[in-house]
Amino acid sequence: MIGIDLIKLDRMKRFIERFGDRGLRKFLSENEIVLINNPRSAAGFWAAKEACSKALGCGIGAECGFHDIIISKTPKGAPILNLTPKVMEYFSITDTSVSITHDGDYAIAVVALQRS
Repeated sequence: MIGIDLIKLDRMKRFIERFGDRGLRKFLSENEIVLINNPRSAAGFWAAKEACSKALGCGIGAECGFHDIIISKTPKGAPILNLTPKVMEYFSITDTSVSITHDGDYAIAVVALQRS
């Protein structure tokens, strides 16, 4: 299953200016917030979580919320996507993969999920 999402960087910049850390906590854990250096990286995380929900086929909601999708980084800075055990079991997910890129005014993420 594959999902993709695109977000304009200015949208995330305005979101952070308006809501600050309180806004970030709506879609990021404290561990994820530590990894955010600027609106550009926050936009990439947003896009990755939205792409994951699209790959699951449910969108963000009761079956899978923003905090059920966990993003971390390798020592070299590559993104890693994990799901809570609840979501892994509910959707029978055995493996996840994510790619995040930025180009000009946009952040783009693609997520691939494998089911058992």
